[in-house]
Amino acid sequence: MLSRRTRIQLVVFAAVSLIAGTIMFFAYMQVPTVFFGVDRYSVTVQLPQAGGLYPGGNVTYRGVEIGRVQTVRLNQTGAEAVLQLDSDVHVPADLDAQVHSVSAVGEQYVELLPRTAKGPSLKDGDVIALDRTYVPPDINSLLEATNRGLSAIPRDNLKTVVDEGYSAFGGVGPDLSRLVKGTTDLAIDARKNLDALTTLIDQSKPLLDSQTRSSDSVQAWAAHLATITSQLRNNDSAVAGILQRGGPAADQGRQLIDRLNPTLPIVLANLVSVGQVGVTYRDNLEGLLVELPQGAADIQAVGVANRNTKQDYLGAYLSFNLNLGWPPACTTGFLPPQQQRDASYEDYPEPPKGDFYCRIPQDSMLNVRGARNYPCETRPGKRAPTVKMCESDQAYVPLNDGWNWKGDPNATYTGQGVPQYRPGEEPPGQAPPPLPPGPPPPPIAAFQYDPATGMYVGPDGHTYTPAELGRGAAKEQSWQSMLMPPTRK
Repeated sequence: MLSRRTRIQLVVFAAVSLIAGTIMFFAYMQVPTVFFGVDRYSVTVQLPQAGGLYPGGNVTYRGVEIGRVQTVRLNQTGAEAVLQLDSDVHVPADLDAQVHSVSAVGEQYVELLPRTAKGPSLKDGDVIALDRTYVPPDINSLLEATNRGLSAIPRDNLKTVVDEGYSAFGGVGPDLSRLVKGTTDLAIDARKNLDALTTLIDQSKPLLDSQTRSSDSVQAWAAHLATITSQLRNNDSAVAGILQRGGPAADQGRQLIDRLNPTLPIVLANLVSVGQVGVTYRDNLEGLLVELPQGAADIQAVGVANRNTKQDYLGAYLSFNLNLGWPPACTTGFLPPQQQRDASYEDYPEPPKGDFYCRIPQDSMLNVRGARNYPCETRPGKRAPTVKMCESDQAYVPLNDGWNWKGDPNATYTGQGVPQYRPGEEPPGQAPPPLPPGPPPPPIAAFQYDPATGMYVGPDGHTYTPAELGRGAAKEQSWQSMLMPPTRK
């Protein structure tokens, strides 16, 4: 008879044994999974050869074991392996299967490499095609080929290579380490910028094509460069002199700039204003440069009229027809003679502020080149005496028509004064009061007359018959006689 204590011990031992057996059966040996396929599904992998793969080998997905190789058997194209995979892990169907070795002595396993994380998953009965599998080369064949290659190398030459390699790389370990580290950093950075490098490689073709199309230009450039280098070689002494004396010359230039430092900025600032004027009058300067050669040629043609002739003096092809007082001088817009400064006084008395110029209509025949007809550079088609008037919307208004042969030449009907003050320059309390507008100038009348009798109707409605207009006049009149003043007797 067993005691109570012994029976309790036997019951506890039996329970522990049952639990241990259950764990061994289900967890460690995985008998239901391995022998009965519980929680597993089968996938067939077609291989060109077994490559050392054996039943019971591991199957990994993203480096994690997810199954075992159930069987490896032959088929018509090579070999095929049946894999049992965990049902809990969903593996994309678009993948590659590769056989690898855990170590150099064997222990092959199957690694599943998905091409994309999207799409359907593997299911029971799927087949991974032969074109999506990879088996490493046989290690024995690789070692045999390596041995044949090493046997083909002469031992003396191999010893020389080893000795020379030691001489070349001996003591440069730190440099090689930096080289390897730099190469590694370069590879890492290149991988980080893989998209940019790929774009550069893809888009390099148009650049290379353009270089191919411009090969003639590149060859011409190379030929010109060769000419320059040959000239430099032929003038080596002169180039050496420039290099030797260039430093002292540059130092003297620096000293010159240092001496000009107080005044050079002022000169350059003034040149900026001159440059702005030049830009504004660019068209005029261009016209002057274009017409200057022809003008010089005309002057030379006039000044050397008798060159290479038997004349004892130099003459000129000029004809002087003096028209004194015609057209008459413009006096409108200037001070009266009694207020004008004597020509012998250059700086006294001070002239009044304001602008003095011929202030008559712009289309008048008097003083046609006066200030009133200055062209406005920034306003094409506009003419004004001052820049401010050019830039403003103000239009030029004359004092009168200019034909004042007696009386006040500055008589005006426009309310303007003499001199003409610019805006803001009028003396305080001395601004001329606006004058009432005067009578407009009489219009020029033109009437037709009969050339045979000389009769015409005047503005008053009466008929006139001047004796000098008819055909029976004592002296025939012509257009030339209209331009010549009558002869005084």
